Amino acid sequence: MINPAPPWPVASAEGVRLKLADGRELIDGMASWWAVIHGYNHPRLNRALEEQLKRMAHVMFGGLTHPTAIDLARRLVALTPDPLEKVFLCDSGSVSVEVAIKMAIQYWQARGRSSKHRLLALAGGYHGDTFAAMSVCDPSVGMHHLFKGVLPQQFFAPRPRCRFGEPWDPDDITEFAHLIEEHADALAAVILEPIIQGAGGMWFYHPEYLRQVRALCDVHDVLLITDEIATGFGRTGKLFACEHADIVPDILCLGKALTGGYLTLAATLTTTEVAETISRGGAGCFMHGPTFMANPLACAVATASIDLLCESGWQCRVQNIEQQLRAELTACAKLPGVRDVRVLGATGVVEMHNPVDPSWLTQRFVEAGIWLRPFDRLIYMMPPYVIEPQDLSSMTSAVRCVLAEMGR
Repeated sequence: MINPAPPWPVASAEGVRLKLADGRELIDGMASWWAVIHGYNHPRLNRALEEQLKRMAHVMFGGLTHPTAIDLARRLVALTPDPLEKVFLCDSGSVSVEVAIKMAIQYWQARGRSSKHRLLALAGGYHGDTFAAMSVCDPSVGMHHLFKGVLPQQFFAPRPRCRFGEPWDPDDITEFAHLIEEHADALAAVILEPIIQGAGGMWFYHPEYLRQVRALCDVHDVLLITDEIATGFGRTGKLFACEHADIVPDILCLGKALTGGYLTLAATLTTTEVAETISRGGAGCFMHGPTFMANPLACAVATASIDLLCESGWQCRVQNIEQQLRAELTACAKLPGVRDVRVLGATGVVEMHNPVDPSWLTQRFVEAGIWLRPFDRLIYMMPPYVIEPQDLSSMTSAVRCVLAEMGR
């Protein structure tokens, strides 16, 4: 509220372009926080909404159901690995994390082990802005340090050190293993972002770490929650990032790209064992019920988005984006002030040694015809999968030029 950076009014959006109110067009490298994977104003997604709107915009999902929710749940169960068979449809990614945490706590309550109510998370993680979600975000360098002492107190393991694509060091899991063994009697679940830690630092870590975490959860009787809100639906080159490690969580959180960026919707999937144990507990059901859960409009466009993704050859698109980002961002590593360049799937990151001036950088990127939103030390891009090579080149070229200008 005090001297804010001016926002950029958007008049319309089409494909990968945002048209500003002053007539300028920007190539969107953010996919509106990684959600608009098919681009803007897609005719097939528009049609799904229009057709659903003629039937009903909303109906409560308590005591009632509707075909669009059933269709979406069936697709999600078919897409995700066994034994994830039960789906809870909720409002947003952050709420899906709240739901996952409550599921884990209720599960252990139903098993007569109510002392298992805390979480083990990773430093450098980010899981949302609601209270339980904030409690498992990085406690010292995250966005939520102002609430320290108010939030539930959780356990944190160091961020994985071994990078994706580099040799595995068995010592990387040592501290995590120590923590889960020491606190197993208090732990309801481990929660982490698989392979890519997103808003907490855009860090890409080794799949073996994830495999080891799954194995340790099994040994110590702790549930595993994977937060695939950012990574789900192809962003890492796999449909779900857990596939890089060939593991299945007990609870899976999805959001963002679920509806192709059209409407807010999220899903929390779990196993029949977890779901039925909760229902055999004292409450007799899972204790959560958002007003707009399974909203028919959101479910209809989510189903259309999933079908469109599966039919689109997304694997080839994401692979091509990855190859182009690697080829065109590599030169940034030689620029003054650049600490690291890393790419995985349809995500490219340039990390600086020092925090950047986001207002100045954003202004320069807009002048160059692209939309990126840097934060802290990171300039990163997560474009829609439909971006054409020439548009992606315009983006990477603008990043190189602006960073070179910063270094002069």
